[in-house]
Amino acid sequence: MKTRVLGRTGVSVSTISFGTEYLINKPQEHVDQVLHAAIERGINLFDVFYGQGYVREIYGKAFKGYRDRVMLTAHLGAVERGRDSGISREPQEARHFFEEYLRHFMTDYVDILYLHNVDTQEDYDKVMGPGGLADLAQELRSHGKARFIGLSGHTVSTARQAVESGLVDVLMFPVNIASNAIEGKRDLLEACAVNNVAVIAMKPFAGGKLLQPETQKSLMGFQTGGADTEVQTDLPITAVKCLDYVLSRAGVATVVPGFATVAEMDEGLGWYDASDDERDFSALLSSFAVYQTGECVYCNHCLPCPVGITVGNVNRLGDLAAHNLTDALREAYAALDLNASDCIQCGTCEDACPFGVAVIDKMEQTAALYA
Repeated sequence: MKTRVLGRTGVSVSTISFGTEYLINKPQEHVDQVLHAAIERGINLFDVFYGQGYVREIYGKAFKGYRDRVMLTAHLGAVERGRDSGISREPQEARHFFEEYLRHFMTDYVDILYLHNVDTQEDYDKVMGPGGLADLAQELRSHGKARFIGLSGHTVSTARQAVESGLVDVLMFPVNIASNAIEGKRDLLEACAVNNVAVIAMKPFAGGKLLQPETQKSLMGFQTGGADTEVQTDLPITAVKCLDYVLSRAGVATVVPGFATVAEMDEGLGWYDASDDERDFSALLSSFAVYQTGECVYCNHCLPCPVGITVGNVNRLGDLAAHNLTDALREAYAALDLNASDCIQCGTCEDACPFGVAVIDKMEQTAALYA
């Protein structure tokens, strides 16, 4: 199982993690089977946001005996409302349901404690203001009950503020191929990379809609991380292509798809062994028409380069450096086998690019930035 570093936390996470939403209301035996299979396959990060005690109890039993092999997340502000999960901004209530989480999972800490589902400016100000849930999260971290603080949400503007606040180590945000052109999304992800705030990408399949057979997809804002979106394509959409798009975005450390069965999970994990052609999402993105002409989407459709440059990786590092050339970026660039200075300006990549990227110019700019 391949891993990546989770931003400033310094810990390693499986490149594909596990969102547990689709196991809700499943019997204990089924939950055990799927989660244990995930752990045995090397998945080590599991997202659990529910406030309901009966759900937490089932999951807690499933993870019993595996705590030292997994990273668990909790969402501060996720509470129980009847038989459903609700949201609270009252610190006392949020604290109670967090303590209940620890009890159900038979642990004394969580690895990531999210400020749960923060989207509107009014909500952000309340959560981050004096006496809000952000203060509670920091208190819990200081007492060893949380290792890292994150924020989960679906709105670019508030997510960007959180990333630049210095408080959060991790951002959980929707990232999928259909939302490529959402206003501000690219800048948000690049801000995460520059600030070393790891992106844990949710909704890679847009709540499963991208994998449904209909050629026209209607996606809601919470599934795109922005506006409601309509996309249409006659091309097959595979889990592997969807995941490759997400994992090639700036700032993304891991993706948390939801799997209901072992078979679904294994289909997603097929990304690890997939060929370049199976991963190539360029035709799909082009058919959606959700891109800016001339903007590199890091798909590497332009490969092979006659010299051997991995063009998408170099372009991504160049775009990030144009915002803020950090020591971490210099290290990543220095680790490349071949970089922008090795470009011979043959134009093969530009001929192959379906998005009209001026690759030669970008290589010159990147070489100058890192000189």
